[in-house]
Amino acid sequence: MPVDLTPSQALGLWHEVTSQQVQQDGRDLTLRQLAILLEIYLVPPPHTVRGLASKLGVTKPVITRALDTMGDLGLVTRMRDDRDRRNVIIKRTVDGALYLERLGDLIIARGRAQTA
Repeated sequence: MPVDLTPSQALGLWHEVTSQQVQQDGRDLTLRQLAILLEIYLVPPPHTVRGLASKLGVTKPVITRALDTMGDLGLVTRMRDDRDRRNVIIKRTVDGALYLERLGDLIIARGRAQTA
């Protein structure tokens, strides 16, 4: 069932969800890191540094720095493409999937609470 929110309500929902995610998880991702993580998990693979940079309109070093942090947090892994050693393939992790699942659950719960 579609929910109609005003811009202020939508921002309030986003604020509540992101605040709660940071409090519960402790890993506070930047908006760019979250966009990369969502791209990796919602769009079918393969994902490369080059492809992510193109999709988000940023440079490869920007993606690499974000992936360094996200890798340290256990949200993604990277490996060289065996077929083309110039490419770096970004892979999902169970921890990354759980992080986004919890985020999705928070969005659903807060959205229901806001429209009730």
